[in-house]
Amino acid sequence: MSLSASQVEHEADPERKDGIIGNRPSPSAFLERSPKLRATVLDRLHHNSVLSATLFDKELLVELAKLAAYLQLGRFPAGHALEDKILAAAFFEPSTRTRLSFESAMLRVGGKTISVADAKTTGVAKGESMRDIGQMFNSYADVVVVRHTEQRAIQELSEYLKIPLINGGNGSDEHPTQALADWYALLKWCPEIAFGQLPEKFRLNIGIIGTPGNMRTVKSFLTLALLFHENINHITIFSEMADPLGDEIRELTNASPIGIDFSQNLKQSLEYLDVIYMNAIAFLGDGYRHFGGEFSLDGDSQLKPDTVILHPLARGEELGTDLDQSIHNLYFNQADGAVWIRQALLLSIFGRVRDVVPSTFLA
Repeated sequence: MSLSASQVEHEADPERKDGIIGNRPSPSAFLERSPKLRATVLDRLHHNSVLSATLFDKELLVELAKLAAYLQLGRFPAGHALEDKILAAAFFEPSTRTRLSFESAMLRVGGKTISVADAKTTGVAKGESMRDIGQMFNSYADVVVVRHTEQRAIQELSEYLKIPLINGGNGSDEHPTQALADWYALLKWCPEIAFGQLPEKFRLNIGIIGTPGNMRTVKSFLTLALLFHENINHITIFSEMADPLGDEIRELTNASPIGIDFSQNLKQSLEYLDVIYMNAIAFLGDGYRHFGGEFSLDGDSQLKPDTVILHPLARGEELGTDLDQSIHNLYFNQADGAVWIRQALLLSIFGRVRDVVPSTFLA
């Protein structure tokens, strides 16, 4: 894989006024390949819940990323698009980036937010069921984003829920909107992934650190990766576990033409990896566990010159801060882009895309 002109243009520059250091690929370069937005594709999200990354196919993901790119560039005003809507951010598990980026996204399109920041302050502490809480949300908000430690909580909540529900991370199961942010960063970094087919020698080799079977960000990232099989050569999963996939994700990978293998030696693989997706924290029902101590990266790691690193954050010792100023750092751009992709998602769920996007931008 070699750097495109857009990647070279946006190398790390700590003096940039946007404050984002590291690799900052341009949304403009992504839009140049297919500038017209297909609102009919985004209509598929109208009033839909987003519980799993499997909701998205390649077409839907790419159009959502295009809308996010236009929003990030400020090509059309969207500051009042959802001024009649309320988002409930119900976080029964600690969160920084997901909660704040959803609230920021909603506020940037004119909406309002209400929050549950601590399960101890809710009726759950008194034994109230998630089903009953879902019924209450119908009266209080127009969309709800939920994070919960229990895998089954999302399904229980949705039983009485009539408004769209967005999964903000449920136990060890999934985190679909984190995967949207991951792939929005990658599509800006290498637009060729979305448009056309790369020559075989330029197809991506991706390394994933973690266990898709019980790490929600890893599972959702891998699920979306399979959509780009024509431009991904190989995926290597680095895990200390003998069976890192689990039954559900194994079915998806078995149906994919992408070659997938497993390794416990990251250092020996660095010479061919184009993208490295890191994550070291998993919630396993009784608390947080840190994995991947043997799969760490820092400024001394023998990375290819154009390799990029993704990390959903928060990070620990597995990712050295001496990489922050480097071209390898796509993780800050990944976090920054989460606000824009979530704005695009909210506009699509509420069917407001055509209210925001001028007809000259529509296919």
